[in-house]
Amino acid sequence: MSQLPLGLVLRDRSTFETFFPAGNEQTVAFLRQFAVGSTQTVVWLAGRAHSGKTHLLTAACLAAGEAGRQAAYLSLAELVELGPDALTGWEQHDLLCLDDLDAVLGRADWEQAIFGLFNALQESGRQLLVAAPGGPRAFAFALPDLQSRLSWGGVFELVELDDEQRVPALALRARARGIELPEETGRYLLQRIPRDMSSLYRFLDTLDKESLAAQRRLTIPFVRTVLEQQTPESPATGVATTD
Repeated sequence: MSQLPLGLVLRDRSTFETFFPAGNEQTVAFLRQFAVGSTQTVVWLAGRAHSGKTHLLTAACLAAGEAGRQAAYLSLAELVELGPDALTGWEQHDLLCLDDLDAVLGRADWEQAIFGLFNALQESGRQLLVAAPGGPRAFAFALPDLQSRLSWGGVFELVELDDEQRVPALALRARARGIELPEETGRYLLQRIPRDMSSLYRFLDTLDKESLAAQRRLTIPFVRTVLEQQTPESPATGVATTD
């Protein structure tokens, strides 16, 4: 008889400990220190989609909070419809993390608001961490002064994981949930679903729920059964079929 899981899935905490750092060891080490207090006031984190930018910004906020600092994470892609006034008041945080910066670059009103936010944070000795798919030179700024100031602390570009690294990265995330993902099962997944880490992690959500319900380990036969139950359009798994 199957055990019914709770309706809510406990999401992984995006901490530095659950980020697989291969190729990005120096960046992760720097951000760890930056999050708990640094003389630098601004850092730009660059990386393609699914490279881990959001994970690291969230990890920085959590680390800052554990160090007794006030921190906040904002996705500008989610705030863009609210207008630049949505940034009012956030300069009171010791560490402010702005994700999806590219969603508002080129828009003078938004850039002016970010410029004012940067100045307020700098004057009070607080910090700003921003993230975008590329570095400052990859975007057309409406305010050149903002481009210059956001470059002051340096640009750290994330290196994407290769296929060999994706398997242990997925296993690390699984262990954080209290489940074991054998290496052969991880390799099996790489051959059958999109290989970007976001898709792999989403499917791990599904495996976590299904394995709990069925009281099964993540063996290849069990994973094959779960895959067969998914539809090509399922947004929860990211599973796709190919000819």
